[in-house]
Amino acid sequence: MENQKPSWFERLKPFIAVVFLQTGFAGMDVLSKAALNKGMSNYVLVVYRHAVAFLVITPFAVILDKKVRPKMTFSIFMKIVALSVLEPVIDQNLYFLGMKYTTATFAAAMTNILPAITFVMACILRLEKLKMRSLRSQAKVFGTVATVAGAMVMTLMKGPMLELFWTHGNSSSSHISGGTNLQHAIKGSVMITIGCFSWACFMILQAITLETYPAELSLTAWICLLGSVEGAVVGLVMERGNPSIWAINWDTKLLAAVYTGVVCSGMAYYIQGVVMKSRGPVFVTAFSPLCMVIVAIMGSIILAEQLYLGRVIGAIVVVLGLYLVVWGKSKDYNSPTPIPKEQILPDKFSSDEGNAREHSNHEVITITNFEAGNTTREQQV
Repeated sequence: MENQKPSWFERLKPFIAVVFLQTGFAGMDVLSKAALNKGMSNYVLVVYRHAVAFLVITPFAVILDKKVRPKMTFSIFMKIVALSVLEPVIDQNLYFLGMKYTTATFAAAMTNILPAITFVMACILRLEKLKMRSLRSQAKVFGTVATVAGAMVMTLMKGPMLELFWTHGNSSSSHISGGTNLQHAIKGSVMITIGCFSWACFMILQAITLETYPAELSLTAWICLLGSVEGAVVGLVMERGNPSIWAINWDTKLLAAVYTGVVCSGMAYYIQGVVMKSRGPVFVTAFSPLCMVIVAIMGSIILAEQLYLGRVIGAIVVVLGLYLVVWGKSKDYNSPTPIPKEQILPDKFSSDEGNAREHSNHEVITITNFEAGNTTREQQV
């Protein structure tokens, strides 16, 4: 009998998926900040982003989810409506508004509180295991507190500027290309924090919705469709009297809309759903600091954003807290693989047969002759 233990690649797939997600989100932060700096409205970006995602994902959902897509019910539809409001409308608009007041690096850093918020909500809803006498559960709690503390340090503590060889001499351009003062940092951090809370609610609700609607591609298509419609309503209200804001050309604005739509909405919602079905929402959000590191490097190189010592210290605290949480969760999914019954029974029966031959005086063996169609019985003493 073949060993049913999953291969190393099967065990690595969830980690590969979430690393891909964070790399995609890092590209989104840099491209979106560049588009916003060129005057693109965050409301317009959200609408175009989900319209692109819907057009790309729908053909795959129609074909690949044909056999697994359950019947749409009112309860499921209302959950999808809530999902489309939480992430595409509330979270993304607040996130991009917060990014306008700060920098791409700062916005990515603030999202590191997402694992903490998701963890707390998952514990309240009993989606996360927590035993306070366990060392690993204590690590989850302390790691969550450290994550929030590090994010607050990044928000309130600036410190001296760090001169990197690719930003040397660009200090005068920091205000032009994304530098921010304390007032803007606080305003932006409040918006991003509310957005992260909405994002955490989205992750929890997505995990719950997938239990009754286990068609990840179809769910993604529905979220993108409703998100683009609802986002268009919000955009028309917020940008009323300014129809030219909806115009888009072959430039960074179009690239940002296409990239974020395909990678960060269409593919991201689908991958999140697949990973959450086996690992849970806390695992998916636990790798947010990787996005921060990538954005910090890309933002300083591409957007000439400056790095400050206080934010680096805060980032280190965030990363340490995060991986306390990851270490605490590492045993949640490492339970020994059960050995199939078919693998146990033959060995057990063979040993029982040997014992039976030694201790029994009489045994009846039945031999079936399938070709002749008759059965003979032999007695062995």
